[in-house]
Amino acid sequence: MNAPVNIDTSGPAYSMPLAKFDVSDPGIYQTDSWHPYFERLRREDPIHRVPDSPYGPYWAVSKYKDIMHCEVHHQVFSNEIGGIQIEDQPKDLARPSFIRMDPPRHDDQRKVASPIVAPANLANMEPLIRERTRLVLDALPRNETFDWVDEVSIKLTTMMLATLFDFPFDEREKLTYWSDVAICNVNAPESPVHSEQERFEVLKGMAEYIGKMFAERRGQPPKFDLLSMLAHGASTRDMPLKEFMGNLALLIVGGNDTTRNSMTGGLYALSQFPAEYAKLQANPALVDCAVSEIIRWQTPVIHMRRTASQDTELGGKQIKAGDKVVMWYISGNRDPEAIENPDSFIIDRARPRQHLSFGFGIHRCVGNRLAELQLKILWQEILARFPTIEVVGEPQRIYSNFIRGIRSMPVRIPG
Repeated sequence: MNAPVNIDTSGPAYSMPLAKFDVSDPGIYQTDSWHPYFERLRREDPIHRVPDSPYGPYWAVSKYKDIMHCEVHHQVFSNEIGGIQIEDQPKDLARPSFIRMDPPRHDDQRKVASPIVAPANLANMEPLIRERTRLVLDALPRNETFDWVDEVSIKLTTMMLATLFDFPFDEREKLTYWSDVAICNVNAPESPVHSEQERFEVLKGMAEYIGKMFAERRGQPPKFDLLSMLAHGASTRDMPLKEFMGNLALLIVGGNDTTRNSMTGGLYALSQFPAEYAKLQANPALVDCAVSEIIRWQTPVIHMRRTASQDTELGGKQIKAGDKVVMWYISGNRDPEAIENPDSFIIDRARPRQHLSFGFGIHRCVGNRLAELQLKILWQEILARFPTIEVVGEPQRIYSNFIRGIRSMPVRIPG
């Protein structure tokens, strides 16, 4: 049996009074030290009121069942009132998108983009994804250290983004840059922008750049790419600039971050649980289950925020209209009441898709099946050509409480 994550009960999470807990601190995710804080919250105060944080007061929801309650009661727990992140967008720089909307606007805009990830289109895209994956893997060096993030995760997801948008392939790195700008914490030294105004200006430039292609596609017959779909959709063809910015950023980040960070996080998890890596190598048919476990284990989106539209009760606590309610997916995915032995990485779980990484209900990630397909193909092709890939140093994580991102991870392929 693989050893689960060791939780140090002598650390600050166990000596600090619960009243001092604030799991919105991006530092605990960058240092990967979040486990004990949520272990205590789930056990002692699963609906935890934080009266004062850098993002204002909020409720921290840490258990699987309570997160699911918020997800399915979208009439009470609104996306539109305050957005999806614990950090509020400045009102004058706000960028609405369909994930920041409630029905019916949410439903109208979401269904414009959803056909691109329908099963028939995924089947059409599979040969191209596999061809690119093989090219990237075959070009990797042997017997020398390289960065898995740069050489594999970013390359594969950037090529996929360019395909989804039918974006000029030789300019595809712009998409990765815009994704990084959209999700970065502007207070982190390594971030590409360092103020909300600077972020807004970069994303405005993105919207102007892509807007020219959008206008061209609106005048052409409909095609099967995201820009053409948006350009011809009745609810999206005439979006105001800020809404166009918001939806572009949503689709670019959605097509990038979940997959990119799971491509890296999965290799790291298998390196930490060598018996599971050996099990996968011995039985590649377990890849589908392994992909779901990778996505649970990585939890690429750390939290989602809702705002109470009315007074309500959650887990015995009284939530007031206007309260900020933060669902910590990273904690729900480690809840032992919902997931057996959650601190162990197990690639052949009985119910591997029972995780919160894609959300649930009407706001469930629209591209979840595409993310799973990309990861499945990646691991099928890795297992077909490399006996092992060695992780030779700790991953460097980004400073964020929203995206569980990995900036770099050194690896070596024995040759």
